[in-house]
Amino acid sequence: MAAGASSVIIPEQPGGRPRRRRGNGRGPSVLSVRSWPGYGVLGLLSLPLGLLGSAFWLGRHVRPSADEWCFLPSVRDHGITGLVAKFYLTDNGRLGNGLLVGAYAKFGVAGHQWFGLVSGVVVLGLLWAVTAVLLRLTGRTAPRGVPLFVASMVTVVFLFASLNTYKAFYWPASSVSHTVAPVLACAAAVPLLWAGSRRGRVAAAACALVMGAFLGTLSEETSVVALVVLVALLLLNHRILVPRARAHARAWCLAGVTGIVIGTLLLLTSPGSRNRRERYDAGTGSMFAPESLAGSLDGFLDILGTLFTTWWYLGALAAGVLLALLTGNRKGHAPVLLPYRPLLLLGAGTVTFLVAGYVCTVITYPLFGPHVVFAHRTWNDYLLLYVVLLVGAGALLGRALRGHATRGRATRTGAVATAAGAAMCVAVCVALAFPLGELGESMRVRAEKWDHQDHWLRERAARGARVLPYKPLSVSGMGEPFAHRGGKTWPARCVADYYHLKRITRAERLP
Repeated sequence: MAAGASSVIIPEQPGGRPRRRRGNGRGPSVLSVRSWPGYGVLGLLSLPLGLLGSAFWLGRHVRPSADEWCFLPSVRDHGITGLVAKFYLTDNGRLGNGLLVGAYAKFGVAGHQWFGLVSGVVVLGLLWAVTAVLLRLTGRTAPRGVPLFVASMVTVVFLFASLNTYKAFYWPASSVSHTVAPVLACAAAVPLLWAGSRRGRVAAAACALVMGAFLGTLSEETSVVALVVLVALLLLNHRILVPRARAHARAWCLAGVTGIVIGTLLLLTSPGSRNRRERYDAGTGSMFAPESLAGSLDGFLDILGTLFTTWWYLGALAAGVLLALLTGNRKGHAPVLLPYRPLLLLGAGTVTFLVAGYVCTVITYPLFGPHVVFAHRTWNDYLLLYVVLLVGAGALLGRALRGHATRGRATRTGAVATAAGAAMCVAVCVALAFPLGELGESMRVRAEKWDHQDHWLRERAARGARVLPYKPLSVSGMGEPFAHRGGKTWPARCVADYYHLKRITRAERLP
């Protein structure tokens, strides 16, 4: 998103000075929010925000399933600390993951219903903050609503363009690991981008250290992506930043890398992580075996084929184009970025995304095998990087449309490009609304059946029953007891614990 912002030190015409439009005698500005483009931005903003609001409202139909059947009785009986200890000692070693899971599981079914709203607002708010701070840092001004519009389009595409939106967004156990985690990693950059003093930069480095350690115990895949990005920034430090900013950025990156290493070591040395590796035969030997690396490459190429042919992601590209076309230069700003090189930025961003995505596929392949292609929720760890790359590419394209058009045609070119970008954003929001509505209806139907069966089971258990029938109720491929025609009993034991039963049996119909 900052890719096109370095134009603050590049004249739009050779030998010329950057052109600025003045409005109402108030000095340099971009299009006023009171002009028709300003109203257009506010109109466009209503679409992604409306879609997000609808998705948050549908979250009231979420009910526990899969792993959450096991989390709920554990938190109920032993509290959040008990679940964190269980994760560390038995399940997977993810201390940070256990903390976030316990935070919503503590509230039972209500925690699952509110999770979509809370996590969605957090994702949108953090991306909005990153966008606004980047614009400020790079000396750009924008009409009111533009930063929020870009952040909301990124959020919409990131959350709802997935092939399984339920697992990516509505399933809390997955979302905390693969959806919220990469956004938290982005948020760690805000203190550095905002810091204006030595004390602020020290605090930013400390924040990167703490966040890195937390990510290391939250999500292995997000940690990999963050590590690859930080290493890329270290390598390109002298190619993209002015000298005065390089030392601070380097210290921040090193602090982040150190934190991730600490958190990852804490996770990998935990008893829970050892148990998980043994259970799935996911040691380094099997992970880096030639056949595993080859299978990971085949899977990642299939994933890339899906991403590159899913046109909904063009909404991020269009948002980047509009960002470049609607922003202007901030007077008196000392630039931080060197004169931009589009091929360098796009090339480095693309390589970083490809490396991060492939390594994530490598570490998940021992668990999923060839089915890693269908583990759509795990894509989100590097999918946010892809979406941000598209926004950056759009910003570079928008800047090129402004900078290389002849003066006589600049207005027409800008108007056509702005209209095309707006039309694409509208099309993406409208297209995503239909599958979201269908998913919401499926969730509503399951919620009604789940509530009916929940009431029946609680009532019979209160009367002293020890064995009761249970009909599996699934949505979007979620795991349920007795799935696959009864051949898969997991997590039947956890469902029985949840209702204080000895065991449950498979029912063909609702009670």
